[in-house]
Amino acid sequence: MRVTTAFNRLLDLDGVNVTRVEFEPDAVVVTVALRRRRLICPECGWSTRGRYDGRPVDSLWRHLDLGRWRLEVHARLRRLWCPTHGARTEGVPFARPGSGFTTDFESLVAWLATRTDKTAITRLVRVTWRTVGAIIERVVADELDPGRLDNLFVIGVDEISWRKHHKYLTLVANHQTGKIVWGAEGKNAATFDGFFNELGKARSAQITAVSMDMAPAYAKSMLKEGHAPDATICYDPFHVVKLATDALEKVRRTHWRILWDLGDKTTARKFKGARWALLKNPEDLTDRQTEILTQIRRNAGKLWRAYQLKEALRAIFSHDVTKAEADELLRRWCSWAQRSRLEPFITTGRTIRQHRTGILAAIELGINNGRIEGLNNKVRLIVRRGYGFHTAQAALALVMLSCGPIDLHLPHERTPVRPHP
Repeated sequence: MRVTTAFNRLLDLDGVNVTRVEFEPDAVVVTVALRRRRLICPECGWSTRGRYDGRPVDSLWRHLDLGRWRLEVHARLRRLWCPTHGARTEGVPFARPGSGFTTDFESLVAWLATRTDKTAITRLVRVTWRTVGAIIERVVADELDPGRLDNLFVIGVDEISWRKHHKYLTLVANHQTGKIVWGAEGKNAATFDGFFNELGKARSAQITAVSMDMAPAYAKSMLKEGHAPDATICYDPFHVVKLATDALEKVRRTHWRILWDLGDKTTARKFKGARWALLKNPEDLTDRQTEILTQIRRNAGKLWRAYQLKEALRAIFSHDVTKAEADELLRRWCSWAQRSRLEPFITTGRTIRQHRTGILAAIELGINNGRIEGLNNKVRLIVRRGYGFHTAQAALALVMLSCGPIDLHLPHERTPVRPHP
């Protein structure tokens, strides 16, 4: 078997024949020729038989490594004149437009990016992290489901921090599929406006419910004309309980500062270490945390009352209750919080009263951001694992690659090997 025939079968690249193979000290260079006669615009797919001119040098692409050797694919391409885009180098069937890597190579890098960290990827495939980011953006642009914004009925919106110093992304997820379908930089009303502008009035009118936290920005966008006019705003129970959790943490910190200022530093350190015992659910406590919580209960006081308030609010949403039952329980809880003389919980009670309609709607419709929060936890892991993002677009591309409607396959999984004569 000739070496060119062997590499034809080994590479299995679409639409080309291997014409020459050269072995260099650290690379294998494979020269190929396109089988087709027509020239195709890489931007729009327009084809022609007429050639504008030829390129005097080879174009090259990085392919999957062959053992420890880099494998480069070279081809001498022609140029065409596209009525829309002007003079363009013809597209090739085995690589995306503007890329210096084959589709198989980019598929491998994209798959690795969803499962491993930055250092491992760059060391394994021998490219820089910026190059990985560019590959991810191309794969997402090519593979993201174009119909992801169709048939949206129940959605959830939330923000996620992708970098320190208040750098946020707004993410919209489809509750029915559990996939993130849209994202943009920022977390204000204008950012969410961009989603409805892209969705259009007809598709926006199909949305029946939107779950969100109690920050005013997203609700403000919802109230604008043409932005899901028939949708019900549902305030996620997870964020309601988080209000009480944050209030409890404020009470604990205040108590710790008082003890520290009084000079009782030993006891103050114990209360500082009690943070997780107070914030975790009782069934998830370790033996040591259970002991700390028992000590707090014996001493009673403000911190124990704050803990009881937090657990009472959590209990409302941890059981199946009707809208009427939840309404009564929330009313009682807000009254208790108002009488507690704990300023953080008094504020929390006021907030819950203001947003009671949206909270009860979430209970009535059985909608919550639990799935969205699960996605957010996955996004946070992705962001931490892929630290070093320089742009929101790069971070968003990796988020969509990992949590969006994209079905990633490794090169050997995507297409069967085609038989060669």
